[in-house]
Amino acid sequence: MIALRRGILMSSEKEMEEILQDELDDIKNVQDDSEATDESGSGLLFTISSFGVDHTVESLVKKIEREQYYIPVFQRKYVWSQNDASKFIESLLLGLPVPGIFLYKEQDSQRHLVIDGQQRLKSLEKFYKGLFNDRKFKLTGLKTDWDGKTYDELDEDDQMRLDDAVVHATIFKQDTPTDNMDSVYEVFERINTGGMKLSPQEIRTCVAHGDFNTLLFELNDDSNWRSIFGKKSVRLKDVELILRFFTFYNERQKYSRPMKNFLTNYMTKHKDIAPKDADEIKRVWARLNDVTVRALGPKPFRPGGRALNAAFYDSFSVALAIALETSANEDLEAVRAAYAAIEKDTEYLDVISSSTSLEDNVTKRFDKALQAFSDAAPS
Repeated sequence: MIALRRGILMSSEKEMEEILQDELDDIKNVQDDSEATDESGSGLLFTISSFGVDHTVESLVKKIEREQYYIPVFQRKYVWSQNDASKFIESLLLGLPVPGIFLYKEQDSQRHLVIDGQQRLKSLEKFYKGLFNDRKFKLTGLKTDWDGKTYDELDEDDQMRLDDAVVHATIFKQDTPTDNMDSVYEVFERINTGGMKLSPQEIRTCVAHGDFNTLLFELNDDSNWRSIFGKKSVRLKDVELILRFFTFYNERQKYSRPMKNFLTNYMTKHKDIAPKDADEIKRVWARLNDVTVRALGPKPFRPGGRALNAAFYDSFSVALAIALETSANEDLEAVRAAYAAIEKDTEYLDVISSSTSLEDNVTKRFDKALQAFSDAAPS
């Protein structure tokens, strides 16, 4: 038993080390200062209604099973070890106070998005189902008589004690404004207490989940895009760059800081995308990546180093996509000429290297990229 517990702990520690290494690889792989230079918050004022509810554990589990309280498919995966989950359940059995959960009520339904509390809720769900991943869920790492027991093996009194244990839920909804999800994003960013802070795109997959979000993950599997970006990002930076491309491709003239809200609002507006619009996005994306790789080879957009420069990528790719839509021909030599010219433009290199979320720098980099294609086009 001791050896088994040690194995569980070592497995958990190994998984955490792998996650941290993946996070470091993500940071090294993409150069993007927009998050650091973005203003804090959107500047908008929100009207938010909120109230508290005390739920029994039994009722919480039922709401999770019915997906009345739900965790979006693409939210960061469950990371608690079996010991972590066991200690949380032990606290409930002991009658100790536990942290509450935070939920966002969708405006047009009775469903609630889990903003904070994923690990706790999934732990309860797993214990009541009797499975922790692919093995029987026995409480582990405890010094009480509950150690080694499944839910079904608890005494009837202990089962009722756990069923009736109370977890407080704070539920909020945004009343105004009604045309964006800024408050939900802000609450998610400020209140989520997971082991690691969620990245902006991880938050977007939760607050703006829908058909468009699913489409972004599908586009992320494009083989040419994988050649351009590299291995998949655990923090969804590759998915964010796809969103960033289409946001600027369609609405670059409307850009204003902060970048994170510009992207979030576009994703929210299009979250229930129509099939014909999704097909057009797939066509543009496949052609863009195919031409990029054939003209520039794998791993472009890395001036002076191994990291992909996000501002270089978004401006050049949008300019290339516009050029492809205005010409039936795919002039690979013109693409190479535009890339070579802009890579030597010191003013362009300046605006893609720092303060990349400033409106003037965004405008300048797109103007420069568009001009490079205009100059490279055959006369």
